[in-house]
Amino acid sequence: MIPANPAPLAIALLGLLLGMRHATDPDHVIAVTTILSRERRLAVAARIGVVWGLGHTITVLIVGAAIIVFKIAIPARLGLAMEFAVAVVLILLGVSAAASLVRKGAHRMRGTSPQPDDLIVHAHAHTHDGATHVHQHVHVGDHADQDDATHLDHRIPPDALPLFAARRPLLRSFAVGLVHGLAGSAAIALLVLSAIPNPLWATLYLAIFCVGTVIGMGLITTAIATPFMVVSRRASWIHQGLVTGSGLLSFGFGLFLAYHIGIVDHLFSTAPIWIPQ
Repeated sequence: MIPANPAPLAIALLGLLLGMRHATDPDHVIAVTTILSRERRLAVAARIGVVWGLGHTITVLIVGAAIIVFKIAIPARLGLAMEFAVAVVLILLGVSAAASLVRKGAHRMRGTSPQPDDLIVHAHAHTHDGATHVHQHVHVGDHADQDDATHLDHRIPPDALPLFAARRPLLRSFAVGLVHGLAGSAAIALLVLSAIPNPLWATLYLAIFCVGTVIGMGLITTAIATPFMVVSRRASWIHQGLVTGSGLLSFGFGLFLAYHIGIVDHLFSTAPIWIPQ
């Protein structure tokens, strides 16, 4: 079925809007909220949503296009297993938030600071075979007083953390988006194919749908992050409560999904029940 002249625009608009609507699914919102809750910059929070959408897009396009073009049938157990992976991710995100809270509590009990402000880099010069080179390592706080003439030290400013640490939320968001996309790809592709039997148009619609999801998640994360940013500047204890609450919500919702998929839908029984939706 190849649409008439006005139909392509309508299909593109519908795919864009439904993709943005798809970004508001509870498991999506809870996952990105847990990730961005610790961020204090709006631009970074928005990027977290966009990166999640990109990860989601990759798996939806690859798996979804394969289903549409090659008419691949997804077994019920595999479909449930992909959805169960989302539950596991939500639980892990919740555990990560709880672990962070426990670490901060332990630091407070010991009277130490978990912040990186007291990290000091020592650059030790060595000569081997006539060539001088430098070995760098990090000490905390008091070790600065032990330096001698051969040690060059300086404090690491808060905005000069290692590149990987700075990008960790983005990498985590991308990985979570991949899992969410994998879980939803089969259902999305089957729904698209049932409405648009032509593989070319169905794949194009799927791509537009994914663009809408990226845009929608970028807008959602910006909207969610705004109150987090405001609260973090005015009342840090409320912000910490929101971070903890988002982690507990992720953990609880993950457990609920795991129970529903594993027990109610019989993922681990001999007769799994999977209804793509």
